[in-house]
Amino acid sequence: MAFEPRFCLACGTPLAPIVADEDGGAKTRLRCPACGWTHWNNPTPVLAAVVECTDRDGQILLARNAAWSGRMFALITGFMEAGETAEAGIAREVLEETALVAERVTLIGVYDFQRMNQVIIAFHVQARGEVRLSPELAEYKLFAPADVRCWPAGTGYALADWLRAQGHEPRFIEFPPRT
Repeated sequence: MAFEPRFCLACGTPLAPIVADEDGGAKTRLRCPACGWTHWNNPTPVLAAVVECTDRDGQILLARNAAWSGRMFALITGFMEAGETAEAGIAREVLEETALVAERVTLIGVYDFQRMNQVIIAFHVQARGEVRLSPELAEYKLFAPADVRCWPAGTGYALADWLRAQGHEPRFIEFPPRT
């Protein structure tokens, strides 16, 4: 989940929910009562890639993160580095995590992922090469676009939009209800 500080990062005083006038009106945020420092809690941009393997008949690569329990496979994701464009960032992430070289990067769309306080910037990445996973990923699978299943959250909606643009009606898996 998102980082939620308890103490002021400037002076160390405990933070408190304080109402203050901002451009959009009064907002309650964690603020420092001593120095006025504010924890803005803005969403983090996350890059995501629908990786199409151009040298494997256009199959889509989905990967399972090594830290995940279960067998969920998803898009390649990562964070931008300071000074890079979103396009360069996702090409770098695909290379770092799969060893595939991006040949073409095209924006799919921008998606809200409030559960993780993120904004997802999703791309279609046409890539080639021999797949060699980073230690961050446990395994991967290749899917024909018509066979891939989407998930009803975050990057799953980006995959669904990409599939529709390719002429495929997306099919969604169902998650068990959260308790």
